[in-house]
Amino acid sequence: MKKFVYAAAALLVTGGAAFAASAVNLDSEAHTLVVTEGGSQTELVVGAGETIEFCAAGCFVTMPNGDREVLSGSETIEISGGKGRVR
Repeated sequence: MKKFVYAAAALLVTGGAAFAASAVNLDSEAHTLVVTEGGSQTELVVGAGETIEFCAAGCFVTMPNGDREVLSGSETIEISGGKGRVR
């Protein structure tokens, strides 16, 4: 029984990040994403060459060039040439 409890706890701890969206900035300058999740809006700065994880349960994202996307939480945004592209 203890093994089951430990396994379930480990799954809960590691399972949340596995379903988060990520953003990869391939440019040589930082870019800002505007993320709206659960009614709260946040600006995320993605540095040059940086990868960040966010949006575990679905969100709206405004890309650096103004394009908007709806994410479910498992996508990757690739920023290149100042534009974001969902992969």
